[in-house]
Amino acid sequence: MNYLHAFHAGNFADVFKHAVIARILVHLREKAAPFRVIDTHAGAGLYDLSAPEATRTQEWRAGIGRLHAATPAPAVAALLSPYLAAVAAANGAADLRGADLRRYPGSPLLSLHLMRPQDRLTACEREASVAALLARHLDRDKRANVVHIDGWTALAAYVPPNERRGLVIVDPPYEDKREFSILAAAIEGAHRKWPTGTYLLWFPIKTREEADAFARRLRRTGIAKMLRAELRVGPVQDAAPLAGAGLIIINPPWMLHAELKTLLPALAAVLAHGVGTGYTLDWLAGEK
Repeated sequence: MNYLHAFHAGNFADVFKHAVIARILVHLREKAAPFRVIDTHAGAGLYDLSAPEATRTQEWRAGIGRLHAATPAPAVAALLSPYLAAVAAANGAADLRGADLRRYPGSPLLSLHLMRPQDRLTACEREASVAALLARHLDRDKRANVVHIDGWTALAAYVPPNERRGLVIVDPPYEDKREFSILAAAIEGAHRKWPTGTYLLWFPIKTREEADAFARRLRRTGIAKMLRAELRVGPVQDAAPLAGAGLIIINPPWMLHAELKTLLPALAAVLAHGVGTGYTLDWLAGEK
């Protein structure tokens, strides 16, 4: 069975991933030169939180639902503001505080919200029906190109982009545990072709051993600058519902590490639902 993100849209892992993507895009906008976002496993782009899939799991209520109801400290609110503004826009509102939370944007729609007229998005999706939905949700935005293609093929085909700066988002479904090895090898190849690009790699944490083996594999690539951020909202157990997720950011913006020092403990506090909660923030390679 193919992975369907509609069951999980807006959950804690989405909140974590998208808040960090938003911070990276904010930093990319600080320079006038255009940048490219390449989303290798883009999904549908927008998700209905009242649809049967989201209603069945209710995962969004423990993710964006909690954040919607929270009152974070001013420093945290400032860091979350670009992300929450994108969620508000997806719900037809200028501010999420008073908005009726009915829809949740995926990374392509989030990226477009934070991009400028000169920036470009390449959104790749393997499933034809999902790619068609994605094209519809991006509403023929001239900055976006939706490509019906396998994400691993896309990573080889579209890196490097014409722009000298940009973000590559790699968020595979992990239907097969071999995808950890596939991702490590694919990123090693992509980084070799475009060593100055920023890459964001998402991964689930089902077991500590699996996550640590992935980190060791990435260290062996010799990539010079890799920041690891993990969020655990409950006990991490292989057979249990997902309670931990991680990000590896290659060539992160220079302020991102300091921002995550503020953001991660706040997200852990808001999204936690059991014992074993917490976060990790460290360098796999580079700055210490």
